[in-house]
Amino acid sequence: MQSPHLPYLLSLCLLLLQHIPSPSTSLSSTHENNQSQDLHSMDMDIHPLEKDTLFHIMETMSSDRKWRLTNPNPCSPGPSWPGIECKQGNDNHLHVSRLDFGTSPNPTCKKTATFPPQIFNLPYLQSIFFFNCFTHTKTILSIPPHKPNSTLTQLSLRSNQALWGPIPPQISTLQSLQILTLSQNRLHGKIPEEISTLISLLHLDLSYNFLTGRIPPQVGNLRNLVGLDFSYNSLTGSIPEGIGDMGLLQKLDLSSNSLTGGVPDSLGKLSFLVFMALSNNRLKGRFPTGLEKLQNLQYFIMDDNPMFTPLPAEIGSLVRLQELRLANSGYSGGIPASFSQLLNLSTLSLQSNRLTGGIPEGLSRLSHIYHLNLSRNLLSGVVPFDAGFLKRLGRNMDLSGNPGLCLNGSEGFEGVKIGIGVCGSNRTGSVIHPLKKSGAPPGVCNLCNLVGFWGVWVLYMRFL
Repeated sequence: MQSPHLPYLLSLCLLLLQHIPSPSTSLSSTHENNQSQDLHSMDMDIHPLEKDTLFHIMETMSSDRKWRLTNPNPCSPGPSWPGIECKQGNDNHLHVSRLDFGTSPNPTCKKTATFPPQIFNLPYLQSIFFFNCFTHTKTILSIPPHKPNSTLTQLSLRSNQALWGPIPPQISTLQSLQILTLSQNRLHGKIPEEISTLISLLHLDLSYNFLTGRIPPQVGNLRNLVGLDFSYNSLTGSIPEGIGDMGLLQKLDLSSNSLTGGVPDSLGKLSFLVFMALSNNRLKGRFPTGLEKLQNLQYFIMDDNPMFTPLPAEIGSLVRLQELRLANSGYSGGIPASFSQLLNLSTLSLQSNRLTGGIPEGLSRLSHIYHLNLSRNLLSGVVPFDAGFLKRLGRNMDLSGNPGLCLNGSEGFEGVKIGIGVCGSNRTGSVIHPLKKSGAPPGVCNLCNLVGFWGVWVLYMRFL
């Protein structure tokens, strides 16, 4: 299942990677090469008890090979065992530090694979990554209540359609966690309050599940969090005020739930916020006080909420905004002239509201705009865009459904087909059907070129 936020995920992943610690071993680093030589000279091997646990996990998870026969010493130098990383301990033994399953070249998972709770018996394990692994046999995330793994910093279980059940409260025993990704599974039930005790977390992603109930107010205790994603669940209740206490937060995605109430004023304190998505909820009322303080905000996504309020002029002070999406939310009044100050704006979606008055002339000076949708409102007057502006946007502009709008006949709009009549005339251009989605094409990224995209994406998938 692909997230609809790919257009801005790429630029955000670079920001997240700045806060995610590098893996303890890097195949490309000089340190890795030197360590391998040292381990080879010492001829060390994994601790026997740890090795037996590892073989048990591999045999129940994967049928790619006969693990005990093909790799009797999985951590020793020589033919590599895919999906495993080891570190040297102070006891003259090697220890498993990372296990990856489900993506090539890592081991694939057999149809009968279930989540192995024995994995928490590996005392030096730092990272667990299961992607598209549990797909046929129902299984639950089981964490033993005793023997907490104090070394685990990353637990990533993504796209496992047979992983269901609640998130266990025993998650609180993993106190060293920095990355917790449980996205695109079939988890249900409430978000456990105990998750708020994981104060080392940098990234928390529970998106695309079937979680219900309220967002625990204690979630505000996660003061080191950089990314928070609860999108595409069935969460109810209001947005906790405590989220405003996450002073380092850069990504907040609560979209596609059933959240109610207003947007809390405390969100105005998130001065590092780059991405905020609250779309497709039941939020209503005014915007938060202090909205103009979000000076790092680049993506503001708040479509499909029954707000029924005028658009705040303060949005025009968010000069770093690249995408502003406020469609289908009952906004009334005029389009604030301050929106003309958003010189970095590439997408403006205000369709299906109750906006009145004219289109601000200053919007014609937004040189970076590539997608403009003002359709299905009550706008009127002369469209302030010249023929060059209209031709540049082409199908990426939609002004339809505003009977009061018209084109200045003296501008010369030959070849421009947007379905709006010329002022004082019954003539209209041939209708040109705009793009259905008001989204950037996949792969657009302001921080990396197309070549760099895949490298960033691979890193992002590896860590999350």
